[in-house]
Amino acid sequence: MEGLVAAAGGDVSHNFSARLWEQLVHFHVMRLTDSLFLWVGATPHLRNLAVAMCSRYDSIPVSTSLLGDTSDTTSTGLAQRLGLRGKTGLACECGVEWGLSKGHEVEGSTPPTPQHISCGPARKTNKQVFVSYNLQNTDSNFALLVENRIKEEMEAFPEKF
Repeated sequence: MEGLVAAAGGDVSHNFSARLWEQLVHFHVMRLTDSLFLWVGATPHLRNLAVAMCSRYDSIPVSTSLLGDTSDTTSTGLAQRLGLRGKTGLACECGVEWGLSKGHEVEGSTPPTPQHISCGPARKTNKQVFVSYNLQNTDSNFALLVENRIKEEMEAFPEKF
């Protein structure tokens, strides 16, 4: 299920799906003028909602849960990582930037150090990011697969984000 729908004012809606660990996961992205909305789930539910936005006072975006169980930080963490800003457009979740693009080193940049290999690169959005993560599987390895699938889509279709 893939699609792109342009709405009034240049807003874009994009849907895609992936089979991860034998589970079909659906993704819905709405690129708005100054924000991005991302819904992830297997069934049509909105059980939680988090927001992250860049701050001039810190390199790590501030985030909070708007709806749902506040002890589940999957949505807030994902929103934070998608909202990371940086010179290269890629950064690890701890804020360290690196110059990798689609798994290749960019000229003049250095690859992540070993302690940052596990940190997932996040494409720069510099937008307010709303995330609703609605999957029962809260295993961190599964969440990393979900996040990597989002990043693949962001690299393949940057105009949709």
